[in-house]
Amino acid sequence: MPLPLAPLLPLVLRIGAVATTSYAASRWVRARTGTGRTDQRAEDALDDLGEGLSVHRPADRAGDGSGDSQTNAAARVVRVIRFGGKTWEVDAGLMARLRFRQRPE
Repeated sequence: MPLPLAPLLPLVLRIGAVATTSYAASRWVRARTGTGRTDQRAEDALDDLGEGLSVHRPADRAGDGSGDSQTNAAARVVRVIRFGGKTWEVDAGLMARLRFRQRPE
C-alpha cells in the first residue's frame, strides 16, 4: 500500500519557507556586521562592577543649564546554577550611558 504524501506537502512547504527565510536572514546579518574586538579596559570595568543595580548622574554633567546632561547605569548579576549534573556560573554585567546634548542650530 503506497504511503500518502500529499497531506504532508503543506507542512514540508512551511518548514522549507521558514528554513529559507532563516538562512537568508542570517546571511544578511553576517554580511552587514563587522568583526568584533575585545577591549580589555571594558572587560576590566565590567569585572569591577558591584552586584546589583546603580543609576547616577555625574556632578559635572547633571544638566546645569548648559544643555548637556548625562545619566549612567550599571547592573551586574552573578548566579551559580546546577543543571544536568553540571555547575555553571552566570555572570551578566551591563553598563549604559544616556547623554543629551544641545546642538547649535
